[in-house]
Amino acid sequence: MLLAFISFPTSKDIYLEADGKRIAAVESYRAKTTRESRYIEAFGESEPVGTVGGRARHILELSRVVACGETLDFYSLSDFNLVIVRPDKRIIYSGCEWSNITEQANLNDTVLENVTIAAAKRMEMK
Repeated sequence: MLLAFISFPTSKDIYLEADGKRIAAVESYRAKTTRESRYIEAFGESEPVGTVGGRARHILELSRVVACGETLDFYSLSDFNLVIVRPDKRIIYSGCEWSNITEQANLNDTVLENVTIAAAKRMEMK
């Protein structure tokens, strides 16, 4: 019997980047994509004759975001990317803007932030 090893992304594989530089590590993420769909109505029909897809909206919740190297002002961050590296592909959410930031710190700990972002595009690269 052959056992397959599955590799899950870790914090070194999930990060924020701006201007091609890694600016923050992300411990975990949750992605939700929604799309506005509309019905196609036909005169005289009691039910729609079809549907058409609209724009996709990408909302991502990032947990335990920590700046790489120098301190990072998340509040001034704009137009950045979220990169998720998987064994078979790389997922890039681009044109990101933050919509919610929550800071948390314990005594003598690094400030960890939870950030909710909206992305303009999602791309998969092999």
